[in-house]
Parts: sequence; C-alpha cells; structure tokens
Amino acid sequence: MARSLKKGPYIDERLLQKLKGVKPDGKTAVKTWSRSAVITPEMVGFIFAVHNGKTFLNVNVAEAMVGHKLGEFSPSTKFSRHGGKMQKEIEQGQVANPRVAPKKE
Repeated sequence: MARSLKKGPYIDERLLQKLKGVKPDGKTAVKTWSRSAVITPEMVGFIFAVHNGKTFLNVNVAEAMVGHKLGEFSPSTKFSRHGGKMQKEIEQGQVANPRVAPKKE
C-alpha cells in the first residue's frame, strides 16, 4: 500500500544529514540501512551503500531513479534458477534445442 499524499514521501533525515558532509565525487559511498527512503533530486550523483540484509551493495543514483526507493536497487534475495530435469540438462549442454528439428542438406 502506498504512503498517503498528505504525509508526502518518506525521506530519512539522518540520510540527508550524511549527504551534507559528502561531495558527489563518485568515489565515496554513503552507508545506509534505510531501504524504504525515497530517492530525491538532491541525492542524484551520490553513491549509496544500501544494506540488503547481509552485505552492502553500491547504488549509483541517476536522475531516472528519483521517486523510487533505495531498496529497489539492492535485491535482498538471490535467484538461483527454476528447477527441473530439463533445465538441468540445458545448463549442462546435453540438449542443444529439443524443439528445433535438424536441417537437411
């Protein structure tokens, strides 16, 4: 459910205080655990180290990210793959493409 328009977007005040002490040089990352903070235009050009539950992932903020949340760019789960015998064979290279018939010369 979205946050009400009356309240406005959630912006972590401590995060904005950290931004005042850092220059947007592209070398230093601002470490944060605030995945629910909304990206504002003041944050463009900075690098954030967003915690995903285990490690910090660097997120370089661009103009197209304004309005999204920091946690959207730091995935917290790892996708392994969809299972099944056929998928395993395809990954091992045993079956080239079972649905395509070989060409006749």
